[in-house]
Amino acid sequence: MADTGLPPNWEVRHSNSKGLPYYFNSADKVSRWEPPAGTDSDKLKHYMASHHSAGQRPGAVPGVPEGKIRAAHLLVKHRDSRRASSWREAEITRSKDEAMDIIKAHEQKIRSGAATLGDLAPTESDCSSARKRGDLGYFGRGDMQKEFEEASFALKPGEMSSIVETASGLHLIER
Repeated sequence: MADTGLPPNWEVRHSNSKGLPYYFNSADKVSRWEPPAGTDSDKLKHYMASHHSAGQRPGAVPGVPEGKIRAAHLLVKHRDSRRASSWREAEITRSKDEAMDIIKAHEQKIRSGAATLGDLAPTESDCSSARKRGDLGYFGRGDMQKEFEEASFALKPGEMSSIVETASGLHLIER
């Protein structure tokens, strides 16, 4: 990993809403716009120039971090999911087969053109990203569960995956 010049536990992240980098402390779960005390300014400048300056990378799209993709998803959890609760239900009791039937119906609506993933996610997804129409923002390799990552990176922009199973539940992923 590149040396950011930041103190221990601090990392540079990218705000999807502002399109700007910010600083996040993974131990304290604190974020801020300004570099934290104890930052090596020269190392940080070098890191930011090579990692968060789109104009420096040939073919780079401004605001898109290098090596990252943006995706949205619709998640249907079941009682065997890693965390069998969501913003929709305090305790999810449906079986995996019932969850599969639900997500297959969503997939059929999307593929038929009756609805989009973004239309369904706000009311049907068990992920908190539902409030953003399923948008997960930008992420890179190693940021998501293996099955989710592999399916996401295999998609071309505008494509939707088939049903993807992870420890979190069943997903439809749209890049």
